[in-house]
Amino acid sequence: MVVRRHLSASANSIKSLVELELASIADTRVLEHVRALLIEPMCQLRAWDYGAVGDAYPCWLTLAHRPSNVGIAYCESGFGPRNPWGLLFIDGTEHMSMGIDSGWYSRFLQAYFESPAATELPIWRVFESRAPASLGVAITDEDTWENTWSEVYRLRHANPQLRYDCSQSVYVGAA
Repeated sequence: MVVRRHLSASANSIKSLVELELASIADTRVLEHVRALLIEPMCQLRAWDYGAVGDAYPCWLTLAHRPSNVGIAYCESGFGPRNPWGLLFIDGTEHMSMGIDSGWYSRFLQAYFESPAATELPIWRVFESRAPASLGVAITDEDTWENTWSEVYRLRHANPQLRYDCSQSVYVGAA
């Protein structure tokens, strides 16, 4: 593998970035959950599928959700610096590259709330929207991921003229 960029991040700098973001969360359920999944940042070379054969970049795995085999990593190259936080498989022999662009985010917490780990918390609500680009308005109380999606599907069937989505209102990250 060919490493294309110099490594400037460190375990301490990654921990500081995560802590900065966690300071913006007031919900103790989320904070406790994230902190329970954080690991000592470890650097792994991950294949970059969009360059020359053999290209790889250093990615710092910082959160590990073992039940889903999905973690959150920080990488200054590839999709970074614009979207340095990515959802990656933790272990295995398949799918161990950096993946596709839709799995990379500008903020750690965006990656967390898009990860399977966040679905373990009962923080999900149904949002109703009348405008295509709008997240909409929360119309239910918080519930589990599964119950919220069941309600989304029920409402979509009952009112196909409106848009219903499953999301959370704990965190709305900057783009």
